[in-house]
Amino acid sequence: MGRARTLQRKGNKMELKDLIGKHVLSGVDMSNKSIGMYEDDFEDCQVIDFVLDGKTYTAIEDPEDGYRSCMSEIKESEELVSNTFVGQEVVAKMRDNDVLELIDINTGKTVLAVGTGNTDDYYPYFVAEFTPENMSVNSGK
Repeated sequence: MGRARTLQRKGNKMELKDLIGKHVLSGVDMSNKSIGMYEDDFEDCQVIDFVLDGKTYTAIEDPEDGYRSCMSEIKESEELVSNTFVGQEVVAKMRDNDVLELIDINTGKTVLAVGTGNTDDYYPYFVAEFTPENMSVNSGK
């Protein structure tokens, strides 16, 4: 299998590294959706929508063959995020493999991670982790 693949799509395709830097995180929704992966072929997959600096970004899983998965794409989207909160200052950086971490500036803890883990193995996996207890607004609660 080798490295996880990224699907080529038209429109507002971007890379995780495009989000590196300081931001304000103000919403996160996680769900499962049926998405057209290839032409008329629809598959159920995990989706994470998050709001950075007032813009919504959507990361979509490519479930591949049921044992492997990876992030198929991340894009700016028009999705409405229902789980919103007071904006939290975060810094986005890349960690091992192909995963973007959003770290709360005040707590130093990872609040959100998204991407593909275990990229150099036969079984890569989609990373979509939201840990709201790591936000400074929730510290001590």
